Amino acid sequence: MARGWGKLCWRVPASRVSLLAGEKAMTTPPLDRDDPLDDFDHRDITLLGRKHRVYTIGSGPAVIVMTEMPGISPHVARFARWVRDAGFTVYMPHIFGKDGGVVRMPGALFTMIGGCISRQFRAFQANESSPATRWLRALAALAHKECGGKGVGAIGMCFTGNFALSMMLEPAVLAPVLAQPSLPLNDPAGMHIAPGELATVKARMEAEDLTVLAYRFEGDKYCRAARFAAYQDALGDRFIGKVLPDSAANPDTPYKNPHSVVTIHLIDEAGQPTVQARDEILDFFKMRLSE
Repeated sequence: MARGWGKLCWRVPASRVSLLAGEKAMTTPPLDRDDPLDDFDHRDITLLGRKHRVYTIGSGPAVIVMTEMPGISPHVARFARWVRDAGFTVYMPHIFGKDGGVVRMPGALFTMIGGCISRQFRAFQANESSPATRWLRALAALAHKECGGKGVGAIGMCFTGNFALSMMLEPAVLAPVLAQPSLPLNDPAGMHIAPGELATVKARMEAEDLTVLAYRFEGDKYCRAARFAAYQDALGDRFIGKVLPDSAANPDTPYKNPHSVVTIHLIDEAGQPTVQARDEILDFFKMRLSE
């Protein structure tokens, strides 16, 4: 059951530490251990006839944080807490994998295989949107209703990276961020959105003067230059794509392909390009969502 349901968007957790003062949240659990997510409210939310666990934390306008593959790792949870510390209410839905778990084999591999074959994701369809985005759009509408404000932000990562663009079919979504969007897996130039939906999103962006922010590493094997070029061709200057050098990726990880800009490949030191990317994303949310 939800904790603090009626006061969700206006309650500031005791553990919150502001990033605005240049401080780090001292309560962040170690990144090499499973994260119990016990500072989040654990909610079971039913929308469109489907129930999903959603982890919420913070106060202020809502931001939907969609995990990368293979699930809500301690690194993804750390990013969610940074969003909280910037003055937002985080809604982080379970999408796949073990919530809070450190990435381990073979479990992570099984999760990846499951995601690839799931009809909810259509991981190999270049010109189709994932059915999962319908539920996520409903979540964005609910989050806006609960938290108020101008609208909702959304960030997708890796497997969910493209989802943030499809979520703009929900009028409440004003600040979409695509972090290393990796679908479809079989087409480096595919955008993983139905053409009709893309046209609707583009028209809305032009009518409301909105933009989409996107990040990738230069040598990422799963999110290549061709994908960003396709977005640029489709959306013009409404698409703001930023490419980080591979040298900016954290080398102290078991994953040598530079990929996860704001999670496992982020180097949490002042002046690092990945920290700059994180701060740009938080500033983007503030610009679009703050009154």
